[in-house]
Amino acid sequence: MGMVKFYKGPDMPLELHKVRVVQKLHLVPVERRLDAMKEAGFNTFRLGTKDVYLDMLTDSGTNAMSDNQLSAMMRADDAYAGSQSFERLQKAVEDVLGKKYLLPVHQGRAAENVICRTFVKPGNVIPMNYHFTTVLAHVTENGGKIEELLHDHAFQLKSDHPFKGNMDIEKLEKCIQENGVENIPFIRMEASTNLIGGQPFSLANLMDVRRIADKYGIMLVLDASLIGENAYLIKQREDNWKENTMGEILKMMTGLADLVYFSARKLSSSRGGGICTNQKALYAKMEAMIPLYEGFLTYGGISVREIEAMAVGLYETLDETMICQSPTYIKYLVEELEKRGIPMVTPPGVLGAHVNAMEFCKHIPQEEYPAGALAAAFYICSGIRGMERGTMSSVRDEEGKEILADVELLRLAVPRRVFTLSQINYVIDRMTWLWDNRHLIGGLKFTYEPPVLRFFMGGLEPTSDWPSKLMDKFRKDFGDSL
Repeated sequence: MGMVKFYKGPDMPLELHKVRVVQKLHLVPVERRLDAMKEAGFNTFRLGTKDVYLDMLTDSGTNAMSDNQLSAMMRADDAYAGSQSFERLQKAVEDVLGKKYLLPVHQGRAAENVICRTFVKPGNVIPMNYHFTTVLAHVTENGGKIEELLHDHAFQLKSDHPFKGNMDIEKLEKCIQENGVENIPFIRMEASTNLIGGQPFSLANLMDVRRIADKYGIMLVLDASLIGENAYLIKQREDNWKENTMGEILKMMTGLADLVYFSARKLSSSRGGGICTNQKALYAKMEAMIPLYEGFLTYGGISVREIEAMAVGLYETLDETMICQSPTYIKYLVEELEKRGIPMVTPPGVLGAHVNAMEFCKHIPQEEYPAGALAAAFYICSGIRGMERGTMSSVRDEEGKEILADVELLRLAVPRRVFTLSQINYVIDRMTWLWDNRHLIGGLKFTYEPPVLRFFMGGLEPTSDWPSKLMDKFRKDFGDSL
């Protein structure tokens, strides 16, 4: 898998898989798309898939499963306790991630819940390369706070820096010294940083973080949900590891962490998740949480059929031709949009292509959620569902004032082996049209705002009649075409 030279025409990705099962999609008229957006409260999370053509909301639980995963599901052992399916998953975790002790959970945020309830106490500080929405909520719920320690250049969205997910080691040491070792239960590294454009960290940086963790006797926790793609970009971009296999790089990464957790919805094209370690004492501290919050220790709230698929999916993470499909498509999408002048996060990362909404919609104040407005506008003109990653995904302070996000992004997720190249080219075409008509996009305001994780369920409305004007321009340019 990778970019292939063509005799005539542009170079483009070549799929190393074939389609054997298909699912019908719906491309509804632009009038219906506008109505659907209104019904969803201008929040793409609340759209129904009957009105969605390409679902680029997330890669979580939406990656295509392989024939080997589907066949493995048929041998599942339905036992409540002591399931052979769990034993196969446990072996896969040890073989691929190098960790002996495994606690199964129903998904990644469940792992965050268990870890934070176990280790985070009021007044604690958690240093991390960057937060994810649910881990921030879990840390805060348990009385802690986070310190985000990216290098300043990570927020230069147009860049050629290969590892913008690196932690700033000087900031890390300063954070520890200012807050005290006793107030820092662990350091968290995320592979790759979701909210700043799917940017990876380098193996050299992870080694430096480990060195600081050892110096102060602090536990290092690795969110490995997108570790496969991070490892692939290490192999592509970090000279010291170009000759290593995916398996070797993965084990080097996980070997540096005391505790590894993951969402199988991302990591292994399945459902479920896990927490794993080689330290029995750490395992014992969390063990009782699993029956309390998840299920018995050998299923953890996961269907045993999904457990079988998880095990196979972990082994498939070692296959470079599988793991590179999404980053290669993302690279193609980002570079083609950049050619058309559209402001993108570069270099291309993992998970999806990220549009710089602050630049795309520079006429919209950040308090009116430019990334959310761009997501709504793009759906209206294309039927494509993306996700806002900006101030809508942030929170308010204690006085109710917006905490403005560091970046405003529209994420167009590219799940593994789901979309065809013609569909990606449709994304490019409709985004190009919207860029040429970006002046028509206006702001949004909340009409219903949940107190926690508001971007999932919140309802909004436009600050003017801009959606109708956008639809009218689309009809003028495209006629009856969808």
